Amino acid sequence: MRQCMDMTNLHRRLRKIRGQVEALDRMVEEDIPCEDLLSQINAAKAALHKCGQIVLEGHIQHCVKDGIAHGDAEKTVENFTKAVERFANMG
Repeated sequence: MRQCMDMTNLHRRLRKIRGQVEALDRMVEEDIPCEDLLSQINAAKAALHKCGQIVLEGHIQHCVKDGIAHGDAEKTVENFTKAVERFANMG
């Protein structure tokens, strides 16, 4: 998996999401209006979705290309289909 994606970018994004979730927890304690809390939840959700895009892109660029070129194309397509289904269910 490490060779499949831009790990530096992914780690940076995940650290940012961790900070967003911690800020959300503080917002609950500070009795922030619901609309503001929902807006921040949506921002964290969008950030996680972007991480999923990065993982899926890496999977395509490395695992799918390599699997088709040097492996079992049928199994590669099956695995790719599973990855796309899982990504699609993130919404």
